[in-house]
Amino acid sequence: MSLQVCIMTPDRIFLNEIAEEIILPTNTGQMGVLTNHAPLITALDIGVMLIRSKNQWTSLALMGGFALIKKNQITVLVNEAESSKNIDSDEAENTFSAAKTKLEQAQGQKQKVEANFAFKRARARYQVVKQSQKL
Repeated sequence: MSLQVCIMTPDRIFLNEIAEEIILPTNTGQMGVLTNHAPLITALDIGVMLIRSKNQWTSLALMGGFALIKKNQITVLVNEAESSKNIDSDEAENTFSAAKTKLEQAQGQKQKVEANFAFKRARARYQVVKQSQKL
């Protein structure tokens, strides 16, 4: 038995495929999903989603949203999603370094929140590029 995974962004269906296992970046940490998982709705954090199909892992950067798990169907609604194919590795590394520096230098609540958001986004994109090079 397998999982039907559908990832939707506001403007399109980003991915619709069969998988054996997924790992989601939830607000409380990573959550693995296998077939016959209990029904669940969870909030997603900005981070990396891993999908295993035919013993091969694929990583995607998700920019926050929600996931619904029900009867081996996973529906993921996100603000934005990116695969390593669409991310320039040098640009992702530079953006990650710049976001890290900006977060360390942030002062005041508003600046810290904005810098943290940019950092998490840059980190997710950077991790996807690095993981795709390993896989």
